[in-house]
This record gives sequence, structure tokens and C-alpha cells, in this order.
Amino acid sequence: MNTKSQDVVSGYLQQQMLIAMPAMADPNFSRSVTLLCQHNEEGAIGITINRQSSFSLGELLMQLNIPCASEEISSVAVLEGGPVSPDHGFVLHTPIEGYDSSILINDDIMVTTSRDVLTAIAAGKGPEKFLVALGYAGWGDGQLEFEMRQNAWLSVQADKAILFESALPKRWENALGKLGINISDLHEVGGHA
Repeated sequence: MNTKSQDVVSGYLQQQMLIAMPAMADPNFSRSVTLLCQHNEEGAIGITINRQSSFSLGELLMQLNIPCASEEISSVAVLEGGPVSPDHGFVLHTPIEGYDSSILINDDIMVTTSRDVLTAIAAGKGPEKFLVALGYAGWGDGQLEFEMRQNAWLSVQADKAILFESALPKRWENALGKLGINISDLHEVGGHA
């Protein structure tokens, strides 16, 4: 007999963004928007897209010995992608082929973990639009599904406009807006039917 939870449908949150509900107590995720990069029977992995770190891309490139002459690129803020492995980098970007380690999230968004994408960005030859994040959010088998049943998260289809065009402080509100929800309509505690 299968001991796994019978209500876990593998991958149903693929290509989704998680929106933290107002009552989210974990400071790592309060008012956060997290792009899910993987969701399967082993768990889920996501990159939070609206938390600025204390690093600029120029500082990160310098630590990696990648030269960058562009002040515009060097001044780009690096995001806190999540509390797991904060020393690992992830680049969310518009799709472009040829990097060593990339996964297509949807037709508009890719994630790359290899250094070659940062080298291309520093040289001004990278993807048209990108975000750089350190760390990721991770959930074990059934953990995210449990949190969703506890009303910790809402989900919405991944949206490149929110990722690449919305200002950081507006991403949470804009993601809620895709669901037709006004912030003032949300209650601190959800119920169960």
C-alpha cells in the first residue's frame, strides 16, 4: 500500500507563484511572492522574488571574479531567494538558449544556476530581462500542500510582468491583483469549509 498522502497531485503548482497570506508568521515569507521552479512528489523548490538582499550584482560579480564595466548592471539589486542555501545563486530570466544549467519554467521564464549566465550578463550579452537571487525556498514531500490547506498561501499563474517589470515593493500587491483581490479584503486568519 502507498504510504504517501493521497491528496498530493504531483506538479499541480508548476508554473505558479505563491503569495503569502497576511497572517504568515515566518519572517522569511511575510508578504512574499515566490516563483515555484519545481513541484513533484519529492517536494517543491521556489525563488522568492520580492526580498532585496544587502548585495548588489556588482559585489556578487566581484566575489566571483567576473569583470563588469557597466555601472547599470553592477548596481542591480540581488534578491534573497529564500532561507535554504543562501550561498547558491539563481538567475531568473527571459528564455535564452545555451547556458550550462537552465530549466524552462514557462514560455516566458527560465532559471539558470550556472556561472556562464552571470558572465554573459556582466558582458552585456545576457538575457533581455533577469533577476539574480541568493538562496531558495524548499518544501519536503507534502509540506507545501499542507501549508496551502492551512491558508498560508494563495497561488497564481507565473507572470513575467510581475517578475521583471513590477517594482519590488509592489510585487505582492500586483500578484494579489492578478487574482482580483484587494489587500484590504484579506483577513489575517482564514477559515476552512
